[in-house]
Amino acid sequence: MATDTLSPRTPAAPAARPPRSTSLRRQKRLASGGVLAVLIIASLLMAAPFLWMALSSIRDPTELAKVPMPLIPQDLRLDNYTEALSRAPFGIYARNSLILATAAAVLNVAFGSACGYALAKMRFPLAPAVFGWMVACIMIPFYATVIPVFLMVRHMPLFGGNTILGAGGTGWIDTWWALIVPGAISPFMVFLFRQFYVATPTELIEAARLDGVGEFGIYTRIVTPLIKPGLLTVALLSFEAGWNNFLWPLLVTTSDSLRVIQVGISSFRQEAATDWHLLMAGTTLAAVPMIILFLVFQRYFVEGFAASGIK
Repeated sequence: MATDTLSPRTPAAPAARPPRSTSLRRQKRLASGGVLAVLIIASLLMAAPFLWMALSSIRDPTELAKVPMPLIPQDLRLDNYTEALSRAPFGIYARNSLILATAAAVLNVAFGSACGYALAKMRFPLAPAVFGWMVACIMIPFYATVIPVFLMVRHMPLFGGNTILGAGGTGWIDTWWALIVPGAISPFMVFLFRQFYVATPTELIEAARLDGVGEFGIYTRIVTPLIKPGLLTVALLSFEAGWNNFLWPLLVTTSDSLRVIQVGISSFRQEAATDWHLLMAGTTLAAVPMIILFLVFQRYFVEGFAASGIK
């Protein structure tokens, strides 16, 4: 009797699976692509007002009045820039803005770094209270203090024909003192410098003190050179604030010789009508220097904020 030989059934080979590392790389690539797409869309949305401003500065005035206005200018008018420069003394305005912005940067770096070093590295009983007061001052908006500061400037004793009691004259009104002094120090800049100095090694300071180095020498020659990104960050922020300052120069200046560029741009906006093409040309001229400045120093600017611990 023949017996059937049962052959063992060979199990089917499992389906090949992609390596886990390849799957993780694909997921990371997709996540990076999604983040990049979101950043590109956000950048375009943020840049849209500046692009509209730049395109409007080279449009014909009649084209600006069209509804809907074409996206791309049909008739490029670079003469808008020359007309804007001839209609207002932009050279004087730009010079005044440059002086104001440079003074704000230099004074905030000088005074802010000294205050920040004292709060971070010098031990005195009132240090926590002073630092708390500085933080509280950051939360007070400028518009809440503009009237008291204006009254202080207006009644500055022995200036502008004022008496010792601050009466009878104009004080610092329409002078460089009124433009520069109120912005010479900012609580936010002191806070930034304090954060930079906290990150510096205290052991280095103690060693310098043991070697007989004075406190001013430690501040200027030992610790401050370690926070160069912080110095540049504060200088850029202060320069930008001084360059774009509008309300305060508008309040304290009356003559064209002291007008800044942001106030000068408003001359294209009259009560009856507004020269939009000239206004956009002037605004573009005022914005370009700051854009170039931040593009050149953006790496140091980011490093400064990263080193200070501010996100």
